[in-house]
Amino acid sequence: MTPAKNKQPQSPISAHDIYLFREGSHGRLYDCLGAHPAQDNGTAGFRFGVWAPNAEAVSVVGDFNDWQAERNALLRRDDGSGLWEGFVAGAARGDRYKFHITAADGFVAEKADPFACRSEEPPLSASRLWTLEYEWGDTAWMVGRHAANALDAPMSVYEVHLGSWRRIPEEDNRSLSYREMAPQLADYVREMGFTHVELLPVTEHPFYGSWGYQTTGYFTPTARYGTPQDFMFLIDTLHQAGIGVILDWVPSHFPADGHGLANFDGTCLYEHADPRQGYHPDWSSSIFNYGRNEVRGFLMSSALFWLEKYHIDGIRVDAVASMLYLDYGRKADEWIPNIHGGRENLEAMSFLRSLNEAVYRDHPDVQVIAEESTAWPMVSRPTYMGGLGFGMKWNMGWMHDMLKYFQQDPLYRKYNHNQLTFALWYAFTENFVLPLSHDEVVHGKGSLIGKMPGDEWQQFANLRALFGLMWAHPGKKLLFMGGEFGQKREWQHEESLEWNVLQYPLHEGTRRWVADLNRVYRQHTALHQKDFVDDGFSWVDFHDWESSVISFLRYGKDRDDFALVVCNFTPVPHHNYTVGVPRGGQWEEILNSDAEWYGGSGMGNFGRIESAPLAAQGHYHSLALTLPPLSVLVLKPVKNEGGQP
Repeated sequence: MTPAKNKQPQSPISAHDIYLFREGSHGRLYDCLGAHPAQDNGTAGFRFGVWAPNAEAVSVVGDFNDWQAERNALLRRDDGSGLWEGFVAGAARGDRYKFHITAADGFVAEKADPFACRSEEPPLSASRLWTLEYEWGDTAWMVGRHAANALDAPMSVYEVHLGSWRRIPEEDNRSLSYREMAPQLADYVREMGFTHVELLPVTEHPFYGSWGYQTTGYFTPTARYGTPQDFMFLIDTLHQAGIGVILDWVPSHFPADGHGLANFDGTCLYEHADPRQGYHPDWSSSIFNYGRNEVRGFLMSSALFWLEKYHIDGIRVDAVASMLYLDYGRKADEWIPNIHGGRENLEAMSFLRSLNEAVYRDHPDVQVIAEESTAWPMVSRPTYMGGLGFGMKWNMGWMHDMLKYFQQDPLYRKYNHNQLTFALWYAFTENFVLPLSHDEVVHGKGSLIGKMPGDEWQQFANLRALFGLMWAHPGKKLLFMGGEFGQKREWQHEESLEWNVLQYPLHEGTRRWVADLNRVYRQHTALHQKDFVDDGFSWVDFHDWESSVISFLRYGKDRDDFALVVCNFTPVPHHNYTVGVPRGGQWEEILNSDAEWYGGSGMGNFGRIESAPLAAQGHYHSLALTLPPLSVLVLKPVKNEGGQP
């Protein structure tokens, strides 16, 4: 068979593109590389481009040439960029394809396209020729989303694994498709009052049990649930319901699957060659070489791709700590220090700063959120101040302290009172998100409700109290699916959530509580406007360790806009409990986790209480409150007819 001629149409990759590519600052490589529809002298086909600098030969194989490697060879550019290009006449949208790569040492592999925008459904691994046209209907959301993503806005995030949120048992327990899920998820999240959905990685991944954190397709939504347009429809539907979408994104490591990035052109191209730098012992995966400019451009382009092509509202960067520390997960002799002899990954730091600068330059109305589990300073501070430039950071310390505290028998909580209060010492050093994420309900950790002590009633009261404190505490909120109604079993990625338990009052009551927490949190600016500013919070009393009671005030931008939060973390109710307040008159009990509506005992303050002109805890007025068992109360001063407290 005669090899096809490879007369090429004019390359769309300009000299300027090459300059930016080699510099590591090209943020839109997806427009240059990969596969794109093109014409040559009126003949339709696709143009291909791939980076494989150490390859001896590269060709495209696919449905259009019967997977014959000799049919469509690519040409190496002569500019030293390491790029290979070619046009294939007759290649059509939907065709499967791979790059056939031959290295100088005889290594031969067929690799999925690193820039493919669609793939086969796993376990199949080919890329598919595709285009991303879609008629969006979310203009109103996109125009106004700067307000929804602002640091002073309420942000209550519902974390979702698409494959297990809801399944269809009658059809072999299959997952919902993107289009099936769209109206159901949007309606539920809107009913619950969450402001955003955060999706565990939808980037294509060969192993379903990785939940997406072992990514092979950095520009590809997983084909398990439909096409790229189907995923766009899901995002569009959420946006039209007023719900933002955050995407988990994994630039920290990638799996060693043969069709993926590992050993891409017969050499360690995307990863470090030295296993002390390039192998991740915790996850048996490869670590990106952040010092290679072309790799930086690849990752930066991936982040910008989801923001631009899919209207994503935020990126949560996974495992940032593993990027920042050269010795992360390693023994003393298993890592290489930086040029100064330290353990900090200077190249990763530089990449993260460049990434955040590029995102906020081009999309100032989105957020980039770091999952960073150490005390690395200034993660969410601007790069010009020496920070990493993220918009927010997960507060893992708060999460660990709270779960450890709430897992204790209330009888012993008084001896660990500092776990309850310690987070306020550093609460305003970063722009924190308070996470109760999927990581806390997997790998034998059990469910959130399963961590709570006591009988069933006390378990649910404890869980409601934990959520109440979380929503009242400074910081944005994130809750993994199922936690909002007290799912009893540990999360299983192969099964649906336990929706059936909502028939039981305690589960349904917990769901109602979370919905009302979201409603009040969004309605009352004192609970969200100053999440990241220290004058948005003040203690009333944190000294009552004997009773395990704390009380504090949250303030909005207007100093006359405030809310009082009082928490009792034992099963012992308190009557006529004195709490100092900055305002006289009546106070309205706007939230009470012990209300019967939520499954509580119904104890409280009858909706309103009058303050007394008796000084307490530094204030000239005080309330004599009834504190229900294992409860959180939120109160606000009642405004008079003129609108003043």
